[in-house]
Amino acid sequence: MNKKLNSLSDLAKIKFEGLVPDQEETIDPDPDFIPQNLEAHFSKKGRAGKVVTLIKGFEGDHEALKSLAKTLKQTVNTGGTVKNAEILIQGNYRDQIIDKLKEMGHKVKRIGG
Repeated sequence: MNKKLNSLSDLAKIKFEGLVPDQEETIDPDPDFIPQNLEAHFSKKGRAGKVVTLIKGFEGDHEALKSLAKTLKQTVNTGGTVKNAEILIQGNYRDQIIDKLKEMGHKVKRIGG
């Protein structure tokens, strides 16, 4: 296109052919996904007064658990770890984590305070 556009009427004359409007992105469900019955706990016991959110009840391989933990940590932008088949997230982010897990398709029960 060598011609310079000087007005909106010149811009209106341009034909955009072959362009497809953006379609909504659909997320294909993971064929290996199994909805879990999880428990979201809040604890500071034995952690020098530091608060953590615990996610218990995950059944599956360790790699899937680590992947879920990484997703949850990125959701709340904080640190955490996986110990004894439990996900420990630093801080009290129970509500945000429960929302994310429900969005992912898991069933989550809020336990304690």
